[in-house]
Amino acid sequence: MQDNATEVTAAGIARLAGVGRAAVSNWRRRHADFPKPVGGTETSPSFALTEVEAWLRKQGKLAEVPLRERVWQQLVGHPDGPLTALVHAGCALLLIHERPTVWLDAVAGSDERLAALLPGALDQVLTPRFGDAVGRPVHSGRPASASSAVDAVDAPQAVDSAPDAGAVNAPPSAPTVDAPSTAPAVNAAPATPDVNSSLAGRAAGPFTPAPAVNTLASTSSVNAPAASPAVNAHAPSPAVNAATANAPAPSPAVNAPTAAPAVNAPTAAPAVNAPTATLAATPSVNALRGAAELAADLGARQAFEFLLGRHLDANPRQYTLTPADLAGLMADLAGPARSVLDPACGTGALLRAVDSRPGQELYAQDGAPDLAALTALRLALHSRADVRAAVGDSLRADARPGLRAEAVLCHPPFNERNWGHDELAYDARWEYGFPARTESELAWVQHALARLADGGTAVLLMPPAAASRRSGRRIRADLLRRGALRAVVALPVGAAPPYNIPLHVWVLRRPDRTPATPEVLLVDSGRFAGEGRGGPDWAAVRDAVLDAWRAFARAGRLDERPGLARSVPVIELLDDDVDLAPARHLPPPAVADGAEQLTAVRERLGATLRLTADLTPPPADPAPAARWPLTTVGELARGGALVMRTGGNGGHARVPVLTDHDVLAGSAPSGTLPESEEEAVMTEPGDVVVPVLGGGSVARVIDDATAGAALGRNLVLLRPDGTALDPWFLAGFLRGTANNRQASSYASTATRLDVRRLQLPRLPLDEQRRYGARFRALDEFERALRHASRLGEQLVRGMYDGLTDGTVAPD
Repeated sequence: MQDNATEVTAAGIARLAGVGRAAVSNWRRRHADFPKPVGGTETSPSFALTEVEAWLRKQGKLAEVPLRERVWQQLVGHPDGPLTALVHAGCALLLIHERPTVWLDAVAGSDERLAALLPGALDQVLTPRFGDAVGRPVHSGRPASASSAVDAVDAPQAVDSAPDAGAVNAPPSAPTVDAPSTAPAVNAAPATPDVNSSLAGRAAGPFTPAPAVNTLASTSSVNAPAASPAVNAHAPSPAVNAATANAPAPSPAVNAPTAAPAVNAPTAAPAVNAPTATLAATPSVNALRGAAELAADLGARQAFEFLLGRHLDANPRQYTLTPADLAGLMADLAGPARSVLDPACGTGALLRAVDSRPGQELYAQDGAPDLAALTALRLALHSRADVRAAVGDSLRADARPGLRAEAVLCHPPFNERNWGHDELAYDARWEYGFPARTESELAWVQHALARLADGGTAVLLMPPAAASRRSGRRIRADLLRRGALRAVVALPVGAAPPYNIPLHVWVLRRPDRTPATPEVLLVDSGRFAGEGRGGPDWAAVRDAVLDAWRAFARAGRLDERPGLARSVPVIELLDDDVDLAPARHLPPPAVADGAEQLTAVRERLGATLRLTADLTPPPADPAPAARWPLTTVGELARGGALVMRTGGNGGHARVPVLTDHDVLAGSAPSGTLPESEEEAVMTEPGDVVVPVLGGGSVARVIDDATAGAALGRNLVLLRPDGTALDPWFLAGFLRGTANNRQASSYASTATRLDVRRLQLPRLPLDEQRRYGARFRALDEFERALRHASRLGEQLVRGMYDGLTDGTVAPD
């Protein structure tokens, strides 16, 4: 069922029709019957999805809106925003996944009946998976059972933040606010500053009247304004919504029962209650029905991964994501564990990479309420582990001060000045020294160590500056002396955002005893960096790093591996700088055969140059300008002469991906897609791939070596019918400069190609093959030139290095 109120922007219309935004603008100008805007702004209007779909179908530009696109547009058009809609959809998908018969009974009726049955149905799933609504203190060691876990997946509530971070601190005497009778009261022990409202309460918010949130008397209550703040996956102190993303006007505080004193919310940020209107009056029911339909097609887990991946892909600047390959490497470095904590969980990539074990407990915390909820739902759909997710900045408002986990994985926010330096000066976690204001990363390191059981392992992604800044040298020195820091791994450039910096991974262990002769493993995997934006060779990185770490973990030391890894005695690092950057302590690669390697490169370059000379095109014979009848790619697609596909929305994590950079550089597939269960577009021999950004005249014919890769972002695949179109003829004419110029649209910072408008002549198949053979010869010449250029750069770089390090004689 599709909601008539669902709106779609011009970008959404372009995605539906498989065209650029410029084409949508042209349709609005040229067609008087194009649907009128129903919302948005003058510069960014929105349109009714049903009207747009009908118009596109009437114009022959769309046969049917794909199910995935329809459901996604329903979530995007939700009045409370896509994040709130994703949480609602995730709750329903978890119910479908775990109690399909309960869902089928609830959905078999009117929207009003579904709205009435959902709270009880959700409670049957959310409470067992995420714990009850009452937070309990965690003592040393793990809880005895799921019911005694730290807390459930928490709704936006108590976060103790500094005033300048946008948080509002409740006065110490402020009493707590109890939830209404539809949700159990949430009260925690005063000694435990947990965030204590269950996801059941949050998820049921749209389905039940005005739930409120209990907070600790000793913890400041944080309430966001009615407008939804921008969400950053690793923001240290974002504003926190108190119930749902967009709630109606504040209502008076709810009085608690006699068992707990009444608490009024701070006047600067009044409590935000959930909507009191019935669910049938909102698009939520329609979105949930659409999500259920998608789950029937893909499965509940795959449906949620698709929707979450689409949201992250549509808002790349709002989130700092951890790539799936890096998350897998960090989880492998931590090793198998029964209890795992991520105190800055973002979208849950690190915890999702952990290998499942019986009785496993996954703990997550994030300052953004919606991210914490989405992570909890994602993990619950992914595994049978007990999931405990909390809302709040882990440094300022740690939800689990008594937790002792077997492993901690963390991708903390980098370079945060406002991490709580002033208010946390006497915090017990600074066992290795009080971090400077500029050393937020070392605060996260010590938080991770404080939450580990003796002998437990923590793995953190760190900026390279944290290994060498003078302001952190005393803490680094104490980490080394006491045997807490076990390894520093330098990753290749492009491993994770920011992609232009070679980030580090720190491996730490909470020492149960001080080693007699402590050593630290230093690994530099920079040699495995990929070309351009393609990313590193993750298979090589993974093999090299894990092999070195496992050998070091067994023996406590590692024989030197020149240019890659060595174990360094701690005493060698305890100088004035305590610099832990691996590149400064590793010997250069073995250079005994350096001259021989340069000779081999020179011979390969000579052979390539000779091949290039043989492939040089013959002199061009002049000919009169041809006047062919022309057609467009769009017309050929509508006529069935070719199939047009767009890539980049998601795919399986381990599938090699052909990126737009690979097409431009003529290199092998080197990228990754956002991890998703969506079926990726796979390349086949004879396909023609065209980049749509950058303004270049490029088209690439897929050969046997490139076939089988997934199609990446900003690429369009054209699959010609071999009985009507020659692929080399198609690719050659698509590369014409004038052809690309007339099919391009220009923004202030980028050029976008509308592939449907690209033209090519109508020629018989035999004539197409004549042109195709010539275009293919030009492609071989171009590849030889590129290969010669790379070999030449390698020879020049090697000569400079050899002459400067003394391994090559000057004469």
